[in-house]
Amino acid sequence: MADPARPTFHGFEQLPLRDFAERAYLDYSMYVVLDRALPFVGDGLKPVQRRIVYAMSELGLDAGAKPKKAARTIGDVIGKYHPHGDSAAYEALVLMAQPFSYRYPLIEGQGNFGSPDDPKSFAAMRYTEAKLSRFAELLLSELGQGTVDWSPNFDGTLEEPGWLPARVPHVLLNGATGIAVGMATDIPPHNLREVAAACVRLIDEPDVDVRGLLEHVKGPDYPTAAEIITPKAEIAEVYATGAGSVRARAVYAASGAEVVVTALPYQVSPAKIQEQVAQQMRAKKLPMVEDIRDESDHANPVRIVLVLRSSRVDVEALMGHLFATTDLEKSYRVNLNVIGLDGRPQQKDLKTLLLEWLAFRTDTVKRRLVHRLDKVDRRLHLLEGLRIAYLNLDEVIRIIRTEDEPKPTLIARFGLSEIQADYILDTKLRQLARLEEMKLRGEQDELEQERARINVILKSKAKLTGLVRQELIADAERFGDARRSPVVERGAAAALSEADLVPSEPVTVVLSRKGWVRAAKGHDVDAAGLAYREGDGLAAAARGKSNQTVVFFDSTGRAYATAAHALPSARGHGEPLSGRFTPPAGASFDALAIGDDAAKLVVATTHGYGFVTRFEALVARNKNGKQIVSLTDGARILVPGLTADPARDRIVIATSAGHLLMFSVADLPELDKGKGNKLIEIPKKRLAGGEEAVVGIAVIAEGGAVVVHAGARHMTLKWSDLVEYGGHRAQRGGLLPRGFQRVERIEPVEG
Repeated sequence: MADPARPTFHGFEQLPLRDFAERAYLDYSMYVVLDRALPFVGDGLKPVQRRIVYAMSELGLDAGAKPKKAARTIGDVIGKYHPHGDSAAYEALVLMAQPFSYRYPLIEGQGNFGSPDDPKSFAAMRYTEAKLSRFAELLLSELGQGTVDWSPNFDGTLEEPGWLPARVPHVLLNGATGIAVGMATDIPPHNLREVAAACVRLIDEPDVDVRGLLEHVKGPDYPTAAEIITPKAEIAEVYATGAGSVRARAVYAASGAEVVVTALPYQVSPAKIQEQVAQQMRAKKLPMVEDIRDESDHANPVRIVLVLRSSRVDVEALMGHLFATTDLEKSYRVNLNVIGLDGRPQQKDLKTLLLEWLAFRTDTVKRRLVHRLDKVDRRLHLLEGLRIAYLNLDEVIRIIRTEDEPKPTLIARFGLSEIQADYILDTKLRQLARLEEMKLRGEQDELEQERARINVILKSKAKLTGLVRQELIADAERFGDARRSPVVERGAAAALSEADLVPSEPVTVVLSRKGWVRAAKGHDVDAAGLAYREGDGLAAAARGKSNQTVVFFDSTGRAYATAAHALPSARGHGEPLSGRFTPPAGASFDALAIGDDAAKLVVATTHGYGFVTRFEALVARNKNGKQIVSLTDGARILVPGLTADPARDRIVIATSAGHLLMFSVADLPELDKGKGNKLIEIPKKRLAGGEEAVVGIAVIAEGGAVVVHAGARHMTLKWSDLVEYGGHRAQRGGLLPRGFQRVERIEPVEG
């Protein structure tokens, strides 16, 4: 009926669009929350799941029956109770039958019901068959015992239960996920025996807190054997608030040069893990892994084998990286949001959730007992009438034979009720035998005793609670099993750095005069003999490892860094550094060094100045580089020399005029940047006129040797020879023999 305060038009109520839209959206929201997305705390089911289970029970598809086509079940569900799409209903049925999705499957399926690799790869419902599992008995066994309220179905032709009389806290056992309007639910599965033990503890100690309940409920119990690695304190916080997250990690075992993964986190497929690992292998981010195989079969549902390149690989570090970068470790949101007994959705902590379910279960048991008591009273009433008939059998027979309307006569003669009179009249002659009378009295005695027991329970809250407790323990023992997901505290997983993921292989980095760079495998590389572009040639080369950093110096004293493994192969001409970095206009690349961040090296210039610096001080993380060396006019940077022990190493420096000087590296200051100190004395006049300059330095350990190159000639100076050129920093040094007074370069002897 229209509101008289609102205007109408031809009998239709008129509403402002804003009010109509608000009301319509609110109605829709409530429908989604209450009738689609969120489970009921009592039976832990959403409406579609409840209707599927109930429809299957109506079809007689219990655990002992022969399965029927899933299409038959879905037809009944959508035709009688759930007028929605058949595909959505079938998907809900399949989910309840998948042992890798449900901790305790409610349906037993025959045919293709999907696989862990692809849960939605199930066959069409015309091909599959299904029946209820034994576990579903815990939801249905008390259905016809007055335990639920019934309501008309969508077209009013049938009735359906408002909930199922669950004998266990199913809302926690199989969990639930759902997205409503403005709210969602994410309840993980749990172990039946643990949850039942927590309920028993709550019955025995109503004041127990969540921490006490967690002595029984260790955490979620997923269908897989993956470890739950969330710390106990965080798990306690999740259950105390009803929200949070837990992390699950795969289980693996190392055997020689193989790592075998035997359990994956919930809803993670072996195919996905294989794809994620293979993707990193293709990107050369897992050099220590040679191959990955999926050897899963019926005997081993999960068996993923990682073949390592060597048995010396640090398996813990590798798996830590994979845990951090793949779904071998996964986080699961927890949101204990359910529709309570008051019909309202609410996020509940563990104790509140279990208390509310216990209230539901207690009421269910009470309704079951009351229903049974009514049946016992009715049966005893009928038996009392039948007993009167036995005591007056001849008279009853006479009345039935002679009276036209025996019913009112029987009622008047023996003080019977209408029900009793009808029951006597419906009794067959063979039931009037003496043996039947004895059975009748035995049944009457049993029912009297049962009625007395039920009345005692109903009148005592403690006995009613005790019955709930007793039945819960029995059901947990019958249907429960051991925990599958062990709760183990583990440290946080960390991804390996880029340097750790690169194989440590010897490389020689070659820089050309025109600024082209490439990396050749190995240290026995003739850098000068490589092919160069026309008009180009060798400028500098440095030996190192593929997992180290390379630093390039330009003619302005700036340093630029990149990973050695990222450089192009020496099979071609390489690539120009100007495409990788952004040096100042007109600058050229003159020198390079390769090493670890912790290494130290001597940086020197052609004007004879230098200093010791840490390698990490040279590393710039941007294309513009960083200013390191303050150059005097006309000076250029020389190829630096790495020093393993500055306190004991020596630096050998040579000038183009053949002067050679050796002194301790410890004589040089350690700086992050700057000009440095004078290394060798060169007359200013000769330096300014370009007649003499430093051509190179070599850092050697005590007992080492160097090679001096002058045109086509070269000479090796052993330690005994170098001692003659020993001195102090900033001295002039000694003159090399005749023929080596036009030195071009100097380099240490390797090894």
